[in-house]
Amino acid sequence: MSMALSVVIVLLLVVIGWQYQHSRKASRDLKYIHDKLSSIMAEGSHERLLLFSGNLALQSVLIDLNRLLDVNHKGSIERVKLEKSMRNMLSNISHDLKTPLTVVLGYIETILQDEHMPAEERERMMNTIHQKANEVIYLMNKFFDLAKLESGDREINLSRVEAGEVCRRNILSFYDILSAKGSEVEIEIPDDSLYFMGNEEALDRILSNLLSNAITYGDAGGVLGLKLYSDKNKVYIDVWDRGKGISEVHQDKVFERLYTLEDSRNRSYQGSGLGLTITKRLTEQMDGTITLVSQPFVRTVFTLSFRRLSF
Repeated sequence: MSMALSVVIVLLLVVIGWQYQHSRKASRDLKYIHDKLSSIMAEGSHERLLLFSGNLALQSVLIDLNRLLDVNHKGSIERVKLEKSMRNMLSNISHDLKTPLTVVLGYIETILQDEHMPAEERERMMNTIHQKANEVIYLMNKFFDLAKLESGDREINLSRVEAGEVCRRNILSFYDILSAKGSEVEIEIPDDSLYFMGNEEALDRILSNLLSNAITYGDAGGVLGLKLYSDKNKVYIDVWDRGKGISEVHQDKVFERLYTLEDSRNRSYQGSGLGLTITKRLTEQMDGTITLVSQPFVRTVFTLSFRRLSF
């Protein structure tokens, strides 16, 4: 009897010892997880939790924690990019608004101080003030449009749109400007109707922005092209030119808010940096995509694609 009791006591002691060691190891593992998480969060590093354990439940927790760390790290990168974008945007807004307003204030002060200014000179200055004030209003309207698009306040109703009709209408609206510049126009629009799910007013604005940009920045190439085509699932619209193009370093940034190339700050290229951003947002609201491929003085093409309708 005493022998059996001794065996039971020994077994209980072994079990208790094993549980104690297991508990201590679990405590060490949890302490490691706590300390490592605290270190990663404090330093903002991209380290991950590495712990070899036979505990399947703990392994699952570690996998989920590492996934959360990945999400947090990605969010941190996005926040840094957003903060940088916001700083650039505020800087560019200040520049774009300050320039015309400085001219307006300067001319107003000149008119107020010079009582004997000739009528012709006064009229010239008033016309300039009017022009610059309209530039500010135009720019503010673009800011407002972009804010509505990005906040989701502006809903775009989608319906069946015949792409060929919209393309013809828009290229014709620029025909006089292109003729005055002596630019060649290459138009490829099929006779058969191509329908897609979109919004005609939004497509008008998209094409107007792209054609206007091609005329402004691509006229050195002497040719502007508009091509409409399709495959089984998509309708595509190319707007292209053979002008100075956009270098590779800028191509992934031209759709960002208020991003402008250097010479768009020159008087000959007074872009606000909002047109392509609005174009991208409108395209995305129609479940479409826009891409850019550019080889300077060879071919710069913006390609729109939308879901094709078969009826």
